Amino acid sequence: MRIAVVNETSAADRNADIIAALDGRGHDILNAGMRRTGQPPELTFINTGFLSALLLNTSRADLVIGGCGTGQGFQISAAQYPNVFCGRIETPLDALLFARINAGNCISLALNQGYGWGADINVRLVFDQLLSETMGIGYPAHRSESQRQSRSLLAATSETCHRSMAEIVHDLDDSIIVPVLAFPGVWGLLDVETLEDRSLAQALRTRHQRLRAV
Repeated sequence: MRIAVVNETSAADRNADIIAALDGRGHDILNAGMRRTGQPPELTFINTGFLSALLLNTSRADLVIGGCGTGQGFQISAAQYPNVFCGRIETPLDALLFARINAGNCISLALNQGYGWGADINVRLVFDQLLSETMGIGYPAHRSESQRQSRSLLAATSETCHRSMAEIVHDLDDSIIVPVLAFPGVWGLLDVETLEDRSLAQALRTRHQRLRAV
């Protein structure tokens, strides 16, 4: 599995804890967000919500791990975009139920509020559950079929209620898209020339060219 980590500015110093908790699990880890406080350009939770959507909609990541000070802002930001199913996770039980019932592709962690003694251990235990569960198998067992149907309807609802990612990239405010496309490593990670969605590829090229012209 390709897992993208997208720390934003207020939680940049938690990046090392997240990477350490993911180490040794056999997944391809893309450390796509901020690694330290003050790293330019700074990415807020608004920026990392968009970055998460880009990585998921270009199939560059299968799962995104993000968050912010409380975990609320990033969850709301990421959920604005198509094909992003984000849950706010505080405990290992949250992670287990999110995987089994919601089968989401993005999680939001509270990385400042309540992040005290033993918090790095809690993050590791969260990943133990999240990454060991079969997505969408349901809980409890007798509810699994109903939950599977609901998850399918949710995906269809997202498709109906959102514009295409290409349209979003074309129209998105510079304050959101410019820091993301300018962030070290992101443009190379997107590898735009190989994207199957040619409309999205063209929209990204156009915005990137405008960025370079500034």
